Amino acid sequence: MTLFLERGYAEVTVADIAEQAGLTKRSFFNHFVDKREVLFAHAEEFQRTVTDRLAEIDPDTGPLDAALAALTHGGLRLAGYGASTAGRRDLIDSSTELQERNLIKIASLTRGLSDGLVARAVPRRTATITAQAAITVFDTAYHDLLDEPAADLAALVSRALDELRAATK
Repeated sequence: MTLFLERGYAEVTVADIAEQAGLTKRSFFNHFVDKREVLFAHAEEFQRTVTDRLAEIDPDTGPLDAALAALTHGGLRLAGYGASTAGRRDLIDSSTELQERNLIKIASLTRGLSDGLVARAVPRRTATITAQAAITVFDTAYHDLLDEPAADLAALVSRALDELRAATK
C-alpha cells in the first residue's frame, strides 16, 4: 500500500512490491496472482464473514435487513484498517484495471449474499434484487465512513437505506 500510495498504482511493479516485502518475485506469486490482488487480498475473507453472519441472523428478519446486518457486521472489521482503506479507494478510482477487478469482487459478493438469502427461503429473483440493493446501500455507507472515520457504520447504513427508501416512493 505504501508503494502504491507514494508512486501510484501504474508505477509500482511486482518486483518493487517483492523487494519492499523482502521477498523474491517468485515468492510474491506464491501469495498473489498479480499486483492487483494485493489490494483485494481480504475480499474472500470479507465475503465469508458476511455470508456466515447472514446464516446466523434470526430467520424472521426481513431479507434486506438481514443482508444489511450481515454486511455491516463484515464492514466493522474493515473499518479497522482506517486511512489505508481510504487510500485504497482512491487507488481503485484512479485505475480502470482496478475498477474492473473491484466490480468482479462486488459481483462475487452479490452472488454469495444472494445465495445466502435463497438459503433463508427467499425466492431467487427477490434474493438477487435484495443482494444488489444491500450492496449499493452498504457501499454508499462505507464510502461515507471513509470520509467520516468517527461516524458509526450502522448509522450510516441506516441513513443510506432511508435515502434508498425515499427514492423508491
